[in-house]
Amino acid sequence: MLDGRYRIDARIAAGGMATVYRAVDTRLDRVLALKVMHPALAADGAFVDRFIREAKSVARLAHPNVVAVFDQGTDGPYTYLAMEYVSGCTLRDVLRERGALQPRAALDIFEPVLAALGTAHRAGFVHRDMKPENVLIGDDGRVKVADFGLVRSVDAATNTTGSILGTVSYLAPEQIENGVTDTRVDVYACGVVLYEMLTGSKPHTGGTPAQVLYQHLHEDVPPPSAAVPGLPAALDSLVADATARAPELRPTDAAALLGLAREAREQLSDAELDAVPPQALDGERAATEDRTSVIPRPVEAPQSVHHTSRLERPQPAAAQAAAPARPRARRGMLLVVAGVLLALGLGAGVWYINSGQFTKVPNLLGKTEAQARSQLSAAGLGVKRVDRKFSDAFDRGTVMNSTPEGGKQIRGNGAVVLTVSRGPELVSVPDLKGRPLEEAKAELTKTGLAPGIVTQAFSQDVAQGSVIETNPLGGNKRAPDTAIALVVSKGRPIPVPAVTGKPLDQARAALEAVGLTAQAAPEQVNSPSPAGTVVGQSVGAGASAAAGDAVTLTVSKGPRQVLVPDVTNQDVDPARKTLEALGFKVKVDRPFLSFSNTVESQSVPAGQGAPEGSTITLKTKGL
Repeated sequence: MLDGRYRIDARIAAGGMATVYRAVDTRLDRVLALKVMHPALAADGAFVDRFIREAKSVARLAHPNVVAVFDQGTDGPYTYLAMEYVSGCTLRDVLRERGALQPRAALDIFEPVLAALGTAHRAGFVHRDMKPENVLIGDDGRVKVADFGLVRSVDAATNTTGSILGTVSYLAPEQIENGVTDTRVDVYACGVVLYEMLTGSKPHTGGTPAQVLYQHLHEDVPPPSAAVPGLPAALDSLVADATARAPELRPTDAAALLGLAREAREQLSDAELDAVPPQALDGERAATEDRTSVIPRPVEAPQSVHHTSRLERPQPAAAQAAAPARPRARRGMLLVVAGVLLALGLGAGVWYINSGQFTKVPNLLGKTEAQARSQLSAAGLGVKRVDRKFSDAFDRGTVMNSTPEGGKQIRGNGAVVLTVSRGPELVSVPDLKGRPLEEAKAELTKTGLAPGIVTQAFSQDVAQGSVIETNPLGGNKRAPDTAIALVVSKGRPIPVPAVTGKPLDQARAALEAVGLTAQAAPEQVNSPSPAGTVVGQSVGAGASAAAGDAVTLTVSKGPRQVLVPDVTNQDVDPARKTLEALGFKVKVDRPFLSFSNTVESQSVPAGQGAPEGSTITLKTKGL
C-alpha cells in the first residue's frame, strides 16, 4: 500500500528511472498505473522538483490519445505518479510480433500519435523521448502516448546499454549536436517511428550508440521503399519531410505533420494501403513473396495481335462457297492483311518495351524545391528523397542536380532524387544597420542565415525599430543557418519627468508632452496625499525611456480612516506611542504652570475615525 491509498497489484515494467505497477486506488476503486521513481533519484531534490512541476503541467493536457495523469505524491523515499491504466501492449510489442505493418495500419497508429503530440506542442510541451515503447495500444484499439519525459536522466544518451541504444535511434541531429529540444525533435522521432512501422527495422543501426549517433548527424533517413519495394512515393515523401536533418526543413510541429500524413493517405488507393510488406510475413511464404515481388509481369500482347489470330482461322464453309472461283486470291489477301497487322502489333510491343513504359525526367536545374516537386508530379513522377549540399553556383533552395538527370528516361511513375543547394558553404553576414527589423530578418533568411536573439538599446542616430548592429558584425562569414543576433534601436532616450504629487490629469499631460504615454494602475491606494494625486510612477524620475513607452501611475484614494483609541488618564509618553503606532502625529498641550504628565483630554474623541497621518492634540491636566 502506497501513501495509504494505492494498493500495488503487479509490476508492469521497470526502467532506469522508475518502475511502473498496476495498482488500485482504494478510495475510488479504480485500476490505474503507478510510476514510482527509484529512491536513489528521489534523493536529488532538484530532480524531484522538476518531476513534480512537469507532472502538474502534463496533468493539464486533456486529449483522448494522451495517457491521463491523475495524481502525484510522495510517501517516504518514494515519489510517484498515478496515471491512466491502458490494458493492451506497446507499439514495440506489435513490431516485434508482426514486423513491418501495412501502410493503413501504420497510418492508423501514426495519426492519433500526431494528434496527441500536436495538442501537447500547441500547449507548449515537448515529449523529447518519442519511440515505440511510449506508444500504447489498448485492447479496444485506442492509441495513446505516454511518458512526456517526466523521469529521464539528462545524461542517459551517454550510456551504452541496449535500452539506451534503442532510445538514441530516435534522437534528432540538433539534440545530439547542441541539446536543442523543441517541437521539431518530436517530429523527427515520429518520422523514424513511421519508417520502422513501414519497414520493420530502424533506419540507422550500429553496434554502439556512437555509430547510431554519427549516422543521425551525417546520413539522411533512407526512403522506406528502398527496404520495401513498391511502397508509394507519398510515404517516402512523408518520412523524408519528418526526418530532414535540418530542423527548419521539417514541419514545425506534430499538428503540421498530421496534416501531411492525412494528405499522403488521400493519395493512396485501397490496394496500396492494404499491401502486405514482405517483412510482415514468415518462413517459406515470405521467401516466396520476396521472389515474386521482383519478377516483372509479362506485357500483354497488343490487341491487334489477337485480331490477327482471328483472321488466320479457317473461314466457314459458307464463306468458301460464296467465292469458289478465287480461293487462292482471297487467302493471299488475308495473309497480307494479317502480316501488316502482325507487324503493327509487334511494333507496338517493341515501342512499349523500349519507350512506352518510360517517362522523360523534366529539366529541374535552378527550380525551387516546390517548383521541382510540382513539375515531377505533373509528369507522373515522385520524389524519392532530397539531398542538400553546399553550392556557390546555385541559389539556396534551388535544384542543383537530379538523379536521373533532366531528359533521361525513368521507368513508369518512378521517383527522382533531388539535390537542393544549401547556398555557399560560408555566408557573408549582410550590413543591416538602419534596416527595419522585419526587413533585416527577411534579408538574413534570404542570405541563408537565421534571425537570432533580438535585444533593444537606445540610439542617437538610428530610428526606433531599426537595426543598430548585428552580432557578428556585417562582413563576417558564417555557416548557413547560423543565428545572427540583432540589436534594435529604441530611439533617442527620453528623460522621464517627475510627476508624483501631481493630480492625475496633470501627470498624464506632463508625460505625453515628452512623447511618453501614461496609464493609471488598476487599483488606487490609501495614502496621506489627497485623493486623485499621483503617489508613484513605474519609471522613476530622471530614468530613460523610449518614445511611446508607457509609464504606469499609482493614484491615491486618500488616507485611510483609523479608529482613535481612548488615551485619557494615561501618561503622555505611553499615550503618544499608542497613537503614533496607529499612524497619527501627536501634539502635547500643557496649561501654563502645569507640571502634570497625565492626559486630561484628546482633540479627537475616542471611538471616532480620523485620517491616518493626521495630528491629534493631547492636553495635560492643569493646576
